[in-house]
Amino acid sequence: MLYSLYELGHLSVAPLRIAALMQSTVLRSAMNPMVDTEVSRTAAAASDLFESVTRRYRKPEWNLPTTVVNGVDVPVTPKAVWSSPWCNMLHFERDADVLKSARGDKADPAVLLVSPMSGHYATLLRDTVSAFLPEHEVYVTDWSDARMVPVLAGRFDLNDYIDHVMAMLRALGPETHVIAVCQPGPLVLAAVALMAEENDPCTPATMTIMGSPIDARKSPTAPNKLAETRDIEWFKQNMIHSVPGLYPGVFRRVYPGFLQLASFMGMNLSRHVDAHNAYFQNLVKGDGDSTDKHRLFYDEYLAVMDLSEEFYIQTLVEVFQEYTLANGTMMHRGRRVDPSKITKTALLTVEGENDDISGIGQTQAAHDICSNIPEAMRSDYIQPGVGHYGVFSGRRFRTEIYPRVRDFMRSFKSASSRKKPALKVVEA
Repeated sequence: MLYSLYELGHLSVAPLRIAALMQSTVLRSAMNPMVDTEVSRTAAAASDLFESVTRRYRKPEWNLPTTVVNGVDVPVTPKAVWSSPWCNMLHFERDADVLKSARGDKADPAVLLVSPMSGHYATLLRDTVSAFLPEHEVYVTDWSDARMVPVLAGRFDLNDYIDHVMAMLRALGPETHVIAVCQPGPLVLAAVALMAEENDPCTPATMTIMGSPIDARKSPTAPNKLAETRDIEWFKQNMIHSVPGLYPGVFRRVYPGFLQLASFMGMNLSRHVDAHNAYFQNLVKGDGDSTDKHRLFYDEYLAVMDLSEEFYIQTLVEVFQEYTLANGTMMHRGRRVDPSKITKTALLTVEGENDDISGIGQTQAAHDICSNIPEAMRSDYIQPGVGHYGVFSGRRFRTEIYPRVRDFMRSFKSASSRKKPALKVVEA
């Protein structure tokens, strides 16, 4: 019912939003004799603000048409090279001819960036992808919005997520490097542990885990405490709703993205209010650079996706209530997940000093449970002065974190003998 009411509210305000757009256009028209007056600028700014806070934000574009290699602009095309109803693995394919002319026949390491399935789209990692592109073959998990997946496609839970990660690593082949950003950390670690136990040749060369709740008991944050203080029935009754008839996933039970967004914004409500107030003032002043930065951020931040009920509930139970990976009781399809089986995959953990989602120590816990990785094959880094998003995006990520991750990966496997995998689009 809540989901349907949300959609009804969005539809009911649509005429007002259209009127606001028309008013803004008229007020900013060169034909308007009052276009340069404060009254006209203020009214236009109010119209723009109303439109932005009532708009439905769709999945953003990647907008990474090129990368720069040795000073040469190399065209980039994202292509799906592995797919299931729940995920596309995208390869950010660099133009082979231009790339060769820029730096010869050098082979670059393959990196699988496992994006969060926690409410935002994979495009949240745009900055991460951009940083890796000049020196790597970059692959990204582009998870599907649960409201867009028909019920006939079946369920999707933690076991399926782990299966997906293992399948993509096998598709990429040996010597791949895997990076888990935020939410997927425990599940990527589980996938690597299972592959290591099988002595799978496609077990990754290195595993980097960034800002992730490997052990959410350490330095608990507001989201951690909320998960602990409510029983699972409360979450099922208050957070799970049925997809309405407007979408392909009609009748699927989901954790709606708009609820996740409300939770995110509630954590720092005053900051968002101040940001929108500054946006209004900058619109009035005509400060185009500041308003463009605001739009860029919120076009991404306000675009959200739904999660399947079973994935959301299992994540709450196993990661934030029972801590099954950290205490050694996680099971995957009848098998116990044993991180101590990892012996040949190097481990790097990265945390942000001011992270208010995954507190200090939660990611470092990976070193405790991966007890048989040699000391020479492990490293930990805490980035001063950044919060959760600064761990994988922004200036400090590009100038301080990315170089450490790159150098760590190259310390354990050379790409010189690695052949580019002959991938084609396949259905899982």
